[in-house]
Amino acid sequence: MKPKLSAYVTDSVAQRLELAAKRPGSSKSAIVDAALDRFLNPERDTSGDAALLRRLDRISRQLERTDRDLGVLAESIALFIRYYLTITPPLPSSDQDAARALGRERFEMFVAQVGKRVASGGRLVADVMDRVSAAKPDLFMRNLEEGAPLGDVQPSDAGSRAQSATGEPPGHSPAGREEVGNV
Repeated sequence: MKPKLSAYVTDSVAQRLELAAKRPGSSKSAIVDAALDRFLNPERDTSGDAALLRRLDRISRQLERTDRDLGVLAESIALFIRYYLTITPPLPSSDQDAARALGRERFEMFVAQVGKRVASGGRLVADVMDRVSAAKPDLFMRNLEEGAPLGDVQPSDAGSRAQSATGEPPGHSPAGREEVGNV
């Protein structure tokens, strides 16, 4: 014989208990007994918790990859903008209309390339990260003493290293324009 227990519950809990007890093979006593057992001894039913932990681990790994990709993307954009602003000379007003037309054309090509990659499911950031990781596995390891990524080029010496051999920034064509291939 089981001991009898009387308890007061809120109206909403009582309504949900009534609905749950109407299922075949269920009773209020069995539901309350199982709930109290699980509450008082959480180690007994870990199957649901284990599945939840696996999902949380998977989500955590996905967020870490997304964070890494976003960091690479932000750094890439920042470096590109800095490079672009550093090497682009101001144009005379007579050449500005032609430059705007060329800019619109290049932007349309850029949008088309992004559209193709998105439609095909391609992820350039992930592709680049995979290629770089395979070619230089310790590039993304942190130097524990300095706290900076290995191979990190400081802004003050980036331009001097790139320009030292040719006198021109890398990728700078003699005509003052850069050619951009398919992404």
